[in-house]
Amino acid sequence: DQIFWGFAAMSAAELKYPDPPADQPQWLELAENTFNSQATRWDTATCGGGLHWQAFEYNGGYSYKNTISNGGFFNVAARLARYTGNETFVEWADKVWDWSEALGLISEDYLIHDGADSVGNCSEINSLQHAYLPAVYLHGAANMDNIVSWSPGYLQEISLLTGYSQTNGSEIWKTRIEGIVKGLSTFFPNGKGIMVEPCEKGQCDLNSRSFKSYLARFMAATIPLAPFTNETLWHKIQESSKAAAEQCNGPDNACGLRWTEHTKYDGSTGIGEQMAALEIFKANLVHTVKAPVTGKTGGTSKGNSGGEKGSGSGSGSGSGGREDIRTREITTADKAGAGIVAALAVLLPLGGAAFIIIWS
Repeated sequence: DQIFWGFAAMSAAELKYPDPPADQPQWLELAENTFNSQATRWDTATCGGGLHWQAFEYNGGYSYKNTISNGGFFNVAARLARYTGNETFVEWADKVWDWSEALGLISEDYLIHDGADSVGNCSEINSLQHAYLPAVYLHGAANMDNIVSWSPGYLQEISLLTGYSQTNGSEIWKTRIEGIVKGLSTFFPNGKGIMVEPCEKGQCDLNSRSFKSYLARFMAATIPLAPFTNETLWHKIQESSKAAAEQCNGPDNACGLRWTEHTKYDGSTGIGEQMAALEIFKANLVHTVKAPVTGKTGGTSKGNSGGEKGSGSGSGSGSGGREDIRTREITTADKAGAGIVAALAVLLPLGGAAFIIIWS
């Protein structure tokens, strides 16, 4: 889940959020470090590759290779590729997409499924769909399409250096984008433009109540990168935002979960519901702002230059350098350290609770 911090840091770089002081970590550097830490966990021992849901083997659910972990990694790789001009990121974005597609996480008709368990070498795909899955792949693909659109010569040069295969204009990425957009009908059922998370038919857990926020955010962010999506996505944004506004009539104007209920408040309110409403409202501003910058088009955030500060990353100036990601084995010290942190996370709240009970 650290990739969500990577999303935020990457957005700060792309949108020229004020840079931190020079002696503090920079937005691009933070995004690159997130990418690097995840690249070292790419596991080819099972399923031909992919990231596990958990970072450490002793964590429950480690064997599951879930799509959001890999899709988030793809998203940040594609955005770093666009921002820095570093072909290592291009290669990784291409690699993660191809793996997701070959495994069946992305179906032939571009429906994106939840994941697969490495215990069975990912032979069975969990077919559940969630709104944040097409969101991260759509936006990542839009970044890749945008690279080809503004710099076909750059990718031709990469092809000579690395054998990167997808240099025939932007048609392959455009096809993928259009396929994902068409597949969004799962989340806009009955031919209407009002967004629905599938769990709304029953009970949504705390996490899934926020999933629409990511689809809203990344639909809007796709439009300036891939303008051919504007007509379809803009209609969904407008219709969904109207319905969400009607549902924001709970206590203190709290927003409900089910926008399809319109003015009938559904009684479900929390941070996920508020995030989703905020993102769909904010998406209406997409035509009033400039497209995200890159290191060559006004971006000021600086990243790692390689070596001691990180591998596989560019300087943020669009130099197009190439450095290899170095992977390593998880050590006993890593496991022990993580175990101590986990123990503290459990014991400190318990100790605090005991203190309150004793002294109350």
